[in-house]
Amino acid sequence: MKLLRKLLLASLPLAALTACGGGDTEDRLDVADPVVRFVDVSVSSPQVTLYRGTVPQGDATNAGYGFASNYFDVAFSVADWSVKTAVGGAPIGSVSIDPQRGTRYTIVALDTSATASGAYLITDPYNKPLTSDSTRMRLMNGAYNAGGLDIYMGVPGADIASASPRIAGTAVSTSGPAPGQDSVDISAGTYQLTVTAAGTKTILFKGQMTFASNKDLLLLAVPTTGVPGSIRMLLKTEGVPGTTEIAAT
Repeated sequence: MKLLRKLLLASLPLAALTACGGGDTEDRLDVADPVVRFVDVSVSSPQVTLYRGTVPQGDATNAGYGFASNYFDVAFSVADWSVKTAVGGAPIGSVSIDPQRGTRYTIVALDTSATASGAYLITDPYNKPLTSDSTRMRLMNGAYNAGGLDIYMGVPGADIASASPRIAGTAVSTSGPAPGQDSVDISAGTYQLTVTAAGTKTILFKGQMTFASNKDLLLLAVPTTGVPGSIRMLLKTEGVPGTTEIAAT
């Protein structure tokens, strides 16, 4: 039934569909070509390059900490993707992708300890309702020094004492929601971002962020070097080059 509905919607004029839900209509209909992007939040590794098989990817070469490409189209074939040092080609980590229509893939290079790094794959089916103008948001926990994380999104100045996390229990070196699940919907606006140790109200970070409708946001928790349990928060907004650091308040 879901497929039939999407096929029927796909037969409508594209301009009409775009007016309903923003510029990502093909993704919502699961007819868009699959796309991949690369994000590097590894402090411990040197400059790196992303490879599909043995081919370096032009949108993700000689990347350093804080780098984030935008999505780029990929071919419809299963392939191993690897992150290697830009000089010497030493392996950092690898993932396998079987590209599917309407799906977005993010490869993240991150620290797994104070001395080691690796690669992680986020798969987002992007099953966003056709008429929705909400923003999509996901958390990547690269803060190996802090353990699992909960994040709260409230009005500025909000008390989280009785609030429920917007994304709960994201373990170290994983994403929330988990790969294969849709990123969460959130309305446009100005929010107080509060990050706590998972299952507690112990605040590890508090900041403020503002975003418009129909955005694709990836929050990235990273360790503050040399400070146990202390984290920083970066933000990748699709369509905007690189990452930006969210100021603590």
